[in-house]
Amino acid sequence: MRGATVRVARLVRLTGVSSVGTRVFVARLAGTIVFDPLGDQVGRVRDVVVLVRPKGPPRAVGLVVEVAGRRRVFLPLTRVTSVDAGQVISTGLVNMRRFEQRAFETVVVGELLDRTVDFVDGSGQASIEDVAIELQRNGDWVVTKLFVRRHRPGKSGLLRRRGETVMVTVDEVTGLARRSAEQGAELLLAQYEDLKPADLADVLHDLGRARRLQVATALDNERLADVLEELPEDDQVAILQGLELTRAADVLEAMQPDDAADLLGELPDAQQAELLGLMEPDEADDVRRLLAYEDNTAGGLMTTEPVILGPETSIASALAHVRRQDLTPALASMVFVARPPLETPTGRFIGVVHLQRLLREPPHDAIGSIVDTDIEAAPAEAPLLTVTRQLATYNLLAMPVVDAEKRLLGAVSVDDVLDHLLPEDWRETDDDEHPAPVTRPTSGGGRG
Repeated sequence: MRGATVRVARLVRLTGVSSVGTRVFVARLAGTIVFDPLGDQVGRVRDVVVLVRPKGPPRAVGLVVEVAGRRRVFLPLTRVTSVDAGQVISTGLVNMRRFEQRAFETVVVGELLDRTVDFVDGSGQASIEDVAIELQRNGDWVVTKLFVRRHRPGKSGLLRRRGETVMVTVDEVTGLARRSAEQGAELLLAQYEDLKPADLADVLHDLGRARRLQVATALDNERLADVLEELPEDDQVAILQGLELTRAADVLEAMQPDDAADLLGELPDAQQAELLGLMEPDEADDVRRLLAYEDNTAGGLMTTEPVILGPETSIASALAHVRRQDLTPALASMVFVARPPLETPTGRFIGVVHLQRLLREPPHDAIGSIVDTDIEAAPAEAPLLTVTRQLATYNLLAMPVVDAEKRLLGAVSVDDVLDHLLPEDWRETDDDEHPAPVTRPTSGGGRG
């Protein structure tokens, strides 16, 4: 009975249709939960798709909704009965085909926020901070108001975005269709501040090429490095080549060495050498060593920065090392024990200590007393299949890679192996193999 009561309560709460004149601000709408007619959650709103027309205000045609599996799909506004900053109610099934923006479409959060517009009266420029859509008598949702911040002239004629904020109608400004190279990205990034790197990478991938570079450039080096590691190779290369050389080198330094090597391997030799020359020598040396190995070998798969400690290290200290925030769960699953030097290539490799064993032993004991010496290290030339079999056979999340002198060169983690086993375009492929095609009219109520 309790389940039925809850369902009825949800249905009561979700009943209703947006009335004419309903106004919704898109920046506040982002993140709102979308419900189906029975009150079950479908996903969350991530953006609004509008058509910027030569005459008349832009018309909103649909919502970009993030559903399970981080997939973004298109929900036509003709299939929405109620929309406000608290909830969105759809009328029926959602087509699960991945949203792909068409040339004549504009996404509000991704492209209009931070865009510079000109006041028709000649009083200057402003940046868009929010966009209001309003329901019309004919059932269309159109952009009616813009919340903007005026620009003030700064020193040397530069424009600063510290002016007053005002609400204007769309016919009071021009430039909504402008594809400005100087468009900012602060408001877009604010919408996705809490996203994991893989989720933010999905957002960037869905943007147009120019806008993707604008947003990527606005990220700090560490955040951009994390996001680049999650993007398809084509996007990685386009973003890196769009950065200033010194900035590109800084971002490569912030990436995991194996990911940086993979990315540099996609660049022309001359550009690769130039970027390596701008990197810190120690960082560049690690990447050069990785570039020397074939892609589908243990050496080509490994990272040179696992947790490497000497046998005299205490268990308490080892646990502190595996708590490092920059470690993946796979690399945090074990400590690699070697003789000095402890930078790769190390002294003679001794063995590994598993995280579970660290948690079971007294914290003052030395890790040398609990080393597992039965884990067979892979030679750098070992093929991908050999590495995969060994990880599977011994249920490992990571395994050591050594040279002929048994010096530790690095470690291969299970996520590195998965990246190479999956199809090259796995980041861009939906879970559904061949969904039915979607009809997408250029006018009317939506894409079908």
